[in-house]
Amino acid sequence: MDYSHVVGHENIIKRLQNSIKKGNVSHSYLFEGPKAIGKSKVAEVFAKTLLCKEKGVQPCNQCSSCLKFDSGNHPDVFIGSAEGESFKKGQVEDLQRSIKTLPYEGDKKIYILEDIDKMTQQAQNSFLKTLEEPPSYVTIIMTVINSYSLLPTIISRCQVLKFKPVESMKIESLLLNNLGKTQEEAQIITSFSNGIIGRAIILAESEDFKAIREEVISVIDTTLKSNKYKIFSISEFFQNHKEMIEDILDMMMVWFRDILFIKELDNNQLIINKDKIETLSQHSLKIGREKIHEIIQALNNAKENIVSNVNYELAIEVMLLRIQEV
Repeated sequence: MDYSHVVGHENIIKRLQNSIKKGNVSHSYLFEGPKAIGKSKVAEVFAKTLLCKEKGVQPCNQCSSCLKFDSGNHPDVFIGSAEGESFKKGQVEDLQRSIKTLPYEGDKKIYILEDIDKMTQQAQNSFLKTLEEPPSYVTIIMTVINSYSLLPTIISRCQVLKFKPVESMKIESLLLNNLGKTQEEAQIITSFSNGIIGRAIILAESEDFKAIREEVISVIDTTLKSNKYKIFSISEFFQNHKEMIEDILDMMMVWFRDILFIKELDNNQLIINKDKIETLSQHSLKIGREKIHEIIQALNNAKENIVSNVNYELAIEVMLLRIQEV
């Protein structure tokens, strides 16, 4: 494994490689960005590079250190995450004791801590002492979705690298060349990935994705055609697929975006759901431009309400009624 296995994030990789070239590798890094965007993979390749006996900007993949890393048996690498909802006090204490011990091999010890925001403030305060004066042989790489829950003093001790969504063409290329998807399938999956490479891979490998998409289109069709009393039976679909609500709302958003393109541009090249042109065209005859914008706003409101822990069933029913009113 090396940086050739990472999709996107070239600027971050270049910064990490330059720090090795210039001999100014930080003692602590904070990798910030959405879940499954590639933070952990970059962290692992960087750790492997720092431990590699060739001392280059890429791991050689041949030395004893690289081979041990790939097998998960390197004694100077620690990859940890929260036990349950948070890092336990004992975990942090064990970590601090481990950091104080010298490397078993070479001159480096690397710690990768996933979802560091799951440390309680008490645990963060305790861990801060380690970040303030880490041993010279230690590099700590922490990952977080959003750093707002971390103590400012934790952030100030780290070099913060923010991971941004990966360009669509790179995700499409991976789906086409590595996962055997057709151009049409790759475009659809990429549009739902929101630039998150891990999410694109999960969707590409999911047997449920196609089936759920067909159900979503059916729900939209029924919602547009039915009377308001039918809404309450339609909402059962959302109850039954609560764990996939983010994907479902994204599918609906893309669907109405496609209808907007049909009405405003008359250009099928920009449409994501190319295999559903006929149904899209039928729906476009039922809804005006302004109404489509109102539907998209209703979908956005539903997303925000669900994130804000508003009653889930109520948020869905309000959204469906709003779509039907439109």
